[in-house]
Amino acid sequence: MIKTFIAAATMAATAYAVAAPAQAAHHHMGVGCSGANFGKTEAAVEAMADNEVKFAAEKEVSLAQDAMLNNKWGACGEHLSKAAESSMAK
Repeated sequence: MIKTFIAAATMAATAYAVAAPAQAAHHHMGVGCSGANFGKTEAAVEAMADNEVKFAAEKEVSLAQDAMLNNKWGACGEHLSKAAESSMAK
């Protein structure tokens, strides 16, 4: 499972490097869809105890990565914000 997240994070970072200028125009309130925010959020989620909240947060990170790769910046930010919010409530 961790290998899957690492692979997805690598793809997301690559997509970010290519699409950063476009993303800047689509920044939304909450956690923005950026490589730095992905890193922070993923680290916070990984540090959570294994429970249903963590699994839901991992799903939100995965959905955010998928949205980022498909240039759906609003959806990416929303999913990343949900994951970050869940990680703070640990």
